[in-house]
Amino acid sequence: MGHFRSLAKLMALAAVVATYQSAAMAQMPAQQPDAKSFKLGKLDIIALHDAQFVQPNDGKIFGLDHSPDEVAALLKAAGAPTDTVTLSVDALLVKSDRHVVLIDTGVGGALQGSLAKAGIKPESVDEVLITHSHPDHVSGLVKDGKLAFPNATIRMSEAEWTFAKANAKLADIIKVIDGHVKTFKPGGEVAPGITSVALKGHTPGHTGYQIVSGKARLFDIGDTVHSSIISLAKPDWAVSFDDDKPEAESNRAKTLSALAKSHEMIFAPHFPFPGVGYIEADGDHFKWAPSEKAD
Repeated sequence: MGHFRSLAKLMALAAVVATYQSAAMAQMPAQQPDAKSFKLGKLDIIALHDAQFVQPNDGKIFGLDHSPDEVAALLKAAGAPTDTVTLSVDALLVKSDRHVVLIDTGVGGALQGSLAKAGIKPESVDEVLITHSHPDHVSGLVKDGKLAFPNATIRMSEAEWTFAKANAKLADIIKVIDGHVKTFKPGGEVAPGITSVALKGHTPGHTGYQIVSGKARLFDIGDTVHSSIISLAKPDWAVSFDDDKPEAESNRAKTLSALAKSHEMIFAPHFPFPGVGYIEADGDHFKWAPSEKAD
């Protein structure tokens, strides 16, 4: 009976991903490659643009328990259009003297062009770390039916790999990458200077990556947050993309509070490109402070 309950849960989660995929691909403008690089200790960090999509403010994605008018008020206060929500889709590259590590791969939009702009060849990437298996983070693993990064080991958490394999919408991707994936339990080092961190709620195995070089730190927080406006002003508002909404909201609030206190630099793949900056406390909520390093 337990097996069937687990299977039913995975099928339900896969349905959420299907909805996510349809929403994420809606109203996607033409994509332009872009790359922004900076130093983190001895490491070269490159933020890579892949795509951008525009979602209607219709109450189906952000602020599920609130009206579009309430969401519009937040957008208006930030000087953003009130009828839509724009999210970037970006990836992060970490380059040392020995390794080239790519974190997430986008939808397969402008990522390859952004890598070329940064002077990085796909075959030079030796590690690909996946925060989670939603299509806008893993679709770029495959190009023309083949591995987009042929020499790379693909790493994701055990729970996320199980989740990905149960999603029929990812079958074509799984077929190509199977045999090239190595799983881990979050909490340990997955590449030199990069430690995995469990960030629960968004997907069953959603993982962030803590990058450290000397005293310098950068935290890729994956999809802990989506909108640089709504997710920070109202971290307790439900987001349709989150599988376990209460757990995601709890993790979001806890993570944002910790980051505001530590003033640690982060990378948020859906914030306005290049998505590098700081979380700051702003009364009883938070605000985004882009870093000048990645300008």
